[in-house]
Amino acid sequence: MDLGISGKTAFVAASTGGLGLAVARSLAAEGARVAITGRHRERAEKIAAELQADGHSAVAIEADLSKPDGVAAAVERTQELLGPVEILVLNGPGPKPGAASALGSDDIAAAFEQLVKPHHALVSRILPGMRERHWGRILAVGSSGVVSPLPNLAVSNTGRAALAGYLKTLAAEVALDAVTVNMLLPGRIATDRVAELDQAAAKRRGTTPEEIQLESRKTIPARRYGEPEEFGAAAAFLCSAPASYITGVALRCDGGLIRSL
Repeated sequence: MDLGISGKTAFVAASTGGLGLAVARSLAAEGARVAITGRHRERAEKIAAELQADGHSAVAIEADLSKPDGVAAAVERTQELLGPVEILVLNGPGPKPGAASALGSDDIAAAFEQLVKPHHALVSRILPGMRERHWGRILAVGSSGVVSPLPNLAVSNTGRAALAGYLKTLAAEVALDAVTVNMLLPGRIATDRVAELDQAAAKRRGTTPEEIQLESRKTIPARRYGEPEEFGAAAAFLCSAPASYITGVALRCDGGLIRSL
């Protein structure tokens, strides 16, 4: 299938590792011009160089989206190098684990500061151009906690649910402008973040990460963790031209982990 995004400019937030990197690689493989963004400049430059060596179009953008001027600087630099952003992938590091009963006011504030505010700033900066050009794709990397809150991830559950509500509302507002807004919800994907969560669970329960992984796999109908490349492929489709009639959706990429429809 021709995804129709060759030559499109894609800004992928937090794409120097994990799911963000998987999405960036998939978009680059489909011919998109990808901005690899992250706080670690050398890491971003290495990834961009690797993609360029494979014949893809990519640039490195050093960006700290948590800073007041970080979003503006990153978007402006991307547009200087690649042109107007047509595909925006919202992504960021996951907050610390913790129980809901132990949340303090600072934790609630952190949920919005980390998981809502930077994404809203990116959308506010990039969306007007998409609407003017009458084409755009906004995709957020979420979590299965959006539809089924995850134990001991209260900050993540809170912030990501708020982001989902914002994006669902936005999707209806910009549909007439041929801009789609969706979320892609990973289950247990084999990334460093999931490995860290498994290690934390093992320490909390006095067991090993391997035992935690075995238990986790038993809860997944596919009986395995997903591969980052599988997640990236799903993301590339949602950012594609053929996906133009899919908007306001939270699609799960979880091997059947969440049992609800």
